[in-house]
Amino acid sequence: MASQPQAAGKRRGASAVVADPPRSRAATGPRVVVRTSGGLVAGERADHVAVFRGVPYARPPLGALRFSSPRPPVPWDGVREAVHFTDVSFQSVIPNRPVPPSSEDSLYANVWTPDPGGSRPVLVYIHGGGWQAGAGSMPAYDGARLAHRGDLVVVTFNYRLGAFGFGLHEDLTDPDSGHFANWGLQDQRALLRWVHANAAAFGGDPGNITVCGTSAGGATAWQLALLPGLRGLIRRIVSISPSHVVPPATSLTPEDSRTAYEAVARRLGTTVAGLRDVPAAALARAWEEIFAPPPEERIVGSGRWYRGPVVDGRTMPAYDHLLPPPEVPVLSIHTSTEGSFYTGPSSPQPAPAPRDDTELRRAVHDVLRLGAPDAGADLADACAAAYRAAARDAGLPCDPRSLWTEIWGDAFFRHQIVRFAERHARLGTTPLYAMEFAHPALPPHFGTPHEATSPFLFGTHRLPQFAPVFGDGPLERLLSDILIDAVAAFARTSAPHTPNTPHWPPFTPDAPSTLVLGGPGVAEVARTPKLAQLGFWDAVGWAPRP
Repeated sequence: MASQPQAAGKRRGASAVVADPPRSRAATGPRVVVRTSGGLVAGERADHVAVFRGVPYARPPLGALRFSSPRPPVPWDGVREAVHFTDVSFQSVIPNRPVPPSSEDSLYANVWTPDPGGSRPVLVYIHGGGWQAGAGSMPAYDGARLAHRGDLVVVTFNYRLGAFGFGLHEDLTDPDSGHFANWGLQDQRALLRWVHANAAAFGGDPGNITVCGTSAGGATAWQLALLPGLRGLIRRIVSISPSHVVPPATSLTPEDSRTAYEAVARRLGTTVAGLRDVPAAALARAWEEIFAPPPEERIVGSGRWYRGPVVDGRTMPAYDHLLPPPEVPVLSIHTSTEGSFYTGPSSPQPAPAPRDDTELRRAVHDVLRLGAPDAGADLADACAAAYRAAARDAGLPCDPRSLWTEIWGDAFFRHQIVRFAERHARLGTTPLYAMEFAHPALPPHFGTPHEATSPFLFGTHRLPQFAPVFGDGPLERLLSDILIDAVAAFARTSAPHTPNTPHWPPFTPDAPSTLVLGGPGVAEVARTPKLAQLGFWDAVGWAPRP
């Protein structure tokens, strides 16, 4: 995913659910002032909630603090205005995903609260974007309706991305913390500690923090719940459409990460430690040049699709499938066709849909080689044949585009999500509730794409840029209300039960225990749909089995 530099070290990048860039707004309602650990901040009251935008949770990681562990913000005197979103974190350009100017000075939080008084559950939302793009200020993540209807304190935020946020090299060791990897994960950890220290100021309960995220955010929510240093701070997690990191597809190995940073330093005529001093745009451009060639032509073998957290033994002790299940209640959500985000008309990696079996083989082969570089055409044929047979048995479409879509989504999302849920049911000590979101997007979009959940969770499907894709009729509003109510109930009681859902037990692999939301029955509990398709990945040992 190549990018183009812009003046003054700022560029335009991408997020998973973005149509139009957010606009900084002047205050439109009564001023609301609260005291945080850094000082007084003034937000505004609007749409039944008070909102505070651009509240610093860490010091800007500029200059010598690039690649450092996050430091607490410098306290300020007087009242700091918190009515504008800040720049998004410095990030790459992805086709079809415009965002506003990005900057390294981006470690800020946004808070929506029904009332700064009281003690409500706190929902911290981690945005997605493949660990390379996105922001907590994107229109899809406007927390007003979620906070109001759910009676929650909702927090979104930015964290470091790409080469600035996810990688590893010992020459970048922070002398104070000893950390040398995964600065974006460190930012997320710092944000959670800031929320714990400041929740009461915004009307939240610091002892009742639920961490929620989608895509990369869903994966890192799971990872944060596994960190011993956050045990007791995170009460529960809502993991939506995660792709748990594992090389070669979605993470660099430590060795490859070292190679990549050393190659970037050589391109820029400096040392790895000297990367703190080069312009941000030059560093990002050199990093992207390392990964611009086709995966098989790069100087590293891992990070073939996305480059998420790297195992360093500290910020990420091990890959999720090698660690015990989280010791907190889990709400696990996926969409019915995760892959249509990547095969639909607004894909961030646009490619023509296969029209016949020959093109289907080529398309499936390209998908398989992201996770298994040695996969041959025979494996692609076997994959397509297995999916075609399963689709026919279930009465599902079996045209090339539909099969390609299902294969893509299952390979990197649904297979992992379901198998992790099954392992949690076997080995976990806490309940896990499973949901499949199945409300179809409107033509020319199709299926229920990856990230289709976000506009319904936040109630932003109503916005003009999202309504043509997701709809804004009575059914869509009901589905949004049910999803908000379920997440709010889970954040309050650890059980996502609502008046509009049937009896929904914790997930049990061999019993009807997945809530299908948005299907023909609107909300019904069923056995996990489309299990036959997942058997192919088990048979070929596609990914380490959790």
